[in-house]
Amino acid sequence: MDLIKCALIVLLLAQCTSSKQPEYPSFGAADWVDPLIGTADHGHVYPGVTVPFGSVQLSPDNGTQGWDWCSGYHYSDSTLVGFSHTHLSGTGIGDLYDLLMMPVRDDLDLSAPVQDIRKEGYATTFSHEDEEAKAGYYRVKMKNGISAEMTATTRVGFHYYTFPQNAHPGVVLDLGYHINWDQPLETQITQKSETLFTGYRFSTGWAKNQRIYFAIEFSQAPASTILYDSTSRIDGTEANGVKLRAYFKWPANQTQILVKVGISSASVEGALLAMHEIPDWDFERVRFEAGTQWNNTLSKIEVTTEDDALLRTFYTALYRTHLAPVIYSDAKGQYWAADSSIASADDFTRFDIFSLWDTFRGEHPLLTIVQPDRVHDFVRSLLAHYEEYGLLPVWSLLGNETNTMTGYHAAPVITDAILKGYRDFDLEKAFKALETSAMQDIRGTDVYRRYGFIPYELAGQSVTRTLEYAYDDWCIAQVALILGKKDKYDYYMKRSRNYRNLFDPGTGFMRAKMSDGSWKTPFDPLVSEHNFDIAEYTEGNAWQHSWFVPHDIRSLIKLHGGDEPFVQRLDSMFLMNSQIHGTNVSADISGLIGQYAHGNEPSHHIPYLYNYAGAPWKTQERVRQILTTQYNDTPKGLCGNEDCGQMSAWYVVSAMGLYPVNPAEGVYVIGTPLFNRVVIDVGNGNTFTIRARFLTPENIYIQAATLQGQPLTRSYVRHFEIMEGGELILEMGPQPNYLHWTDPEARPPSDSDLDIQ
Repeated sequence: MDLIKCALIVLLLAQCTSSKQPEYPSFGAADWVDPLIGTADHGHVYPGVTVPFGSVQLSPDNGTQGWDWCSGYHYSDSTLVGFSHTHLSGTGIGDLYDLLMMPVRDDLDLSAPVQDIRKEGYATTFSHEDEEAKAGYYRVKMKNGISAEMTATTRVGFHYYTFPQNAHPGVVLDLGYHINWDQPLETQITQKSETLFTGYRFSTGWAKNQRIYFAIEFSQAPASTILYDSTSRIDGTEANGVKLRAYFKWPANQTQILVKVGISSASVEGALLAMHEIPDWDFERVRFEAGTQWNNTLSKIEVTTEDDALLRTFYTALYRTHLAPVIYSDAKGQYWAADSSIASADDFTRFDIFSLWDTFRGEHPLLTIVQPDRVHDFVRSLLAHYEEYGLLPVWSLLGNETNTMTGYHAAPVITDAILKGYRDFDLEKAFKALETSAMQDIRGTDVYRRYGFIPYELAGQSVTRTLEYAYDDWCIAQVALILGKKDKYDYYMKRSRNYRNLFDPGTGFMRAKMSDGSWKTPFDPLVSEHNFDIAEYTEGNAWQHSWFVPHDIRSLIKLHGGDEPFVQRLDSMFLMNSQIHGTNVSADISGLIGQYAHGNEPSHHIPYLYNYAGAPWKTQERVRQILTTQYNDTPKGLCGNEDCGQMSAWYVVSAMGLYPVNPAEGVYVIGTPLFNRVVIDVGNGNTFTIRARFLTPENIYIQAATLQGQPLTRSYVRHFEIMEGGELILEMGPQPNYLHWTDPEARPPSDSDLDIQ
């Protein structure tokens, strides 16, 4: 019997090894993805593997605790402590790093206390010359001679370790691994068979109550398994503790070990069921399927250019717009809910990790075009959070409301979906959820309703909150109008004008006011304060935040005195010095062009405001400048935090020549294209093509345009025009056409019909 078992093991190993191919297969659009882009500086992105919106993000960890290691990895580092299965893409706060695994070549003693994980026996170094990252595949050969390759399905991470001939192969599972944002609370591991282990990790951090259950299966049974609780060795096949670790060992002649790790936020059973996503040990098949998924996803936008660097930058950006939100419901349809219960997503896929302060601006409008089949599930997920928590999410993280950032920006995401015809959910429930979030008494909303603005001394970030609440109120008003709730429409439209209460005509800025109506002094428009309790603006200053009135730009122009002074004001922002004042300046203010800060989201719509004042050629100049100076195809290719896809979404949409200034309006303002030809698969066999004729690096200005063969006499297109398919042709030239799209009738719509008195 033992001989038969050994023969089967040898045969299985031979099958695994024989399926191994040295070259990454060719896919098409996915070939241009380089996940190492943006891993340096403040990009905060991970280079590891996932599939579109995958629950698993299997990626290397350096173990460093600095801010720029929020994703667990930074290109400047040469240390590896392991590969964990959950990561955040481009956030300004770190968390997760669940289920760290690391292959080792020498016998270890994990009972010795070590304060720095980078000095643990399983830590090693590596060189980027021995590292490769692709869509759905990651490989690194470490200095200890071990090669680690990875791929994934939606809920399973797949490891392939190759050990040198003289090694004593082993794998460490560290459930206690953490960096300063995340702390384990309770961990458990149980051996179910010779090759199968299950357990869980509960932790607290940015997500105060995060849970992950796992099932781990090895291709070969370990010769021995040693369990530790911190440094204390535990006998037996089951253990509970705060920081459990397991050390799996194999005979010296074992050169390949494969590992599958399934996850669930709800139960071990869910994690075990996830393992059905990979029923065998064919690493190359799974790797190919992951690449195919990415290629099918990314091929929905085809761009034409002879510049390979642009292709890498574009498709990596498009890739990153599909990393979050993530699929959160497990293989049983269950998940750890915001009310600390186990919930079921019976008729939809539950998503989470909604970085709404960022992604409502550009990513979600993009996904309504390229991922229309997922929009209903996004909205249902937001409404599920409302049912569990009592409010729509602000920044939800795997069953936890972090209440990070300002606004109630589920409102524009839901409104945008409804206005674009996505209504396969309870609209009355959606409106109730929107109104409940608008009528809450936390986060300064109570004083916002009382005063019509947030007084500085009563709540922090008072200017930003007032402006963003006013916009969200406009969104709620649009849903009320659709549902025939005229009184509610009038009420929220009136609230949407509250931004006017903070406009100071003497300075031209949105400024903080005290509760008695006086301006807060002293005032310096260059000051940024990162202490949110006393900050007037969120991660920025008056220059960056005073333009956030996306629903009422016509009135904003009037407040500035008309088109000419408004354009001059915009010019000043881009042309002045980039100095930021203050003793606690936010590190998020990056990617500066004058006082325009592309590295943080509040600035993203600003270059397109020229269109509203009859100067579209200035939008074209600034958009091209940002596209070519704030992004590239190197590890330094992101000028600021990626923020779960928004930084990349701006690039994707803007490079095609469009941008949703008001992201819940279904209108895309025309900027300037970066590609000769863009073909978007909009579904139902239709494509929308954007063709830029005579495009060169110098020819950035639009001279004329046609839509569906007819002259386009306006500087925007509507969502339904894109989704119907057809062709937008832009005639490009080296000089501005000062007569094109300048008339008031040519400008993008603005919802205000009220005059400024």
